[in-house]
Amino acid sequence: MAKSAAQLLMERETRVRHGSVDLDQFGYRLEPGRSHLEAQSFLLHTPDGLSYFYRQGEGITISRDGATDVSEEQLWLNGSVYAAVACINGLMPIHASAVAYQDKVFAFTGPGGAGKSTLIALLGQLRLPMFCDDTLVLDLSDPGLVRCLPGHKRLKLTPEALDLTGAARAEKVGSDYDKYYAIPPAGNVGSPLPLAELIFLEQGQAMSIEPLRGLERFIRTQDDHYTAQLFAIARQFDRKMLFRHRARLARQIRMARFMRPWDAGCLRESAQLAAEHITKKRGH
Repeated sequence: MAKSAAQLLMERETRVRHGSVDLDQFGYRLEPGRSHLEAQSFLLHTPDGLSYFYRQGEGITISRDGATDVSEEQLWLNGSVYAAVACINGLMPIHASAVAYQDKVFAFTGPGGAGKSTLIALLGQLRLPMFCDDTLVLDLSDPGLVRCLPGHKRLKLTPEALDLTGAARAEKVGSDYDKYYAIPPAGNVGSPLPLAELIFLEQGQAMSIEPLRGLERFIRTQDDHYTAQLFAIARQFDRKMLFRHRARLARQIRMARFMRPWDAGCLRESAQLAAEHITKKRGH
């Protein structure tokens, strides 16, 4: 299948070269651990000595010292930098992992440690292919449709999650990172697809998946993840624009709450419930 305009845009805008990055270019010295985003550019100085600079239409320049771990370079590139590039170009990244079913995307969002990646791998055992891990990029260019870009990140799992899910282990993510890259059991989907549902993972004693409606949806669009902050800065939202943006998301995106115990012994059962929930929605 031919790539979408948004996919081609991101491929072009995330071209990488290594060179010098000016940390003083915005009139002050950007300290380690800080970033600066403007309408058409993004500068990041990481705590471990990496510097990234993106300008719209020019791609990404990376500066590193000799001691930098190459794996760390890729983690920052595929995380904060990719999200900033997407935001500057009108695409909206959200903190979610997703699977595909019948040419639609079902995404799971929740705080770090909620088990998004493990759930995606377990759903792969149930023949639902991975669409993305950790970051889902939304294309909002069509007023009547929310379309998703296929994931740019590889699946990452802890050793315990690898044992539980049966996903094939690849190399370690980083020397100081206790996760491994993994091959999703049902493979990946590489084509843009419409978003069917956004499912919020929450902790609870009993397992249930219940739809969110009306004001509940609008409330859920209030996101304090760094990707939402980048998007608001890049789009230069004032309060009225932000309200309209959130209202659109609440109106167009089907949402649900997935309550489950955050217990390793319940993960397979919760994945089975999620798979049943997804596959019964074939008519929507």
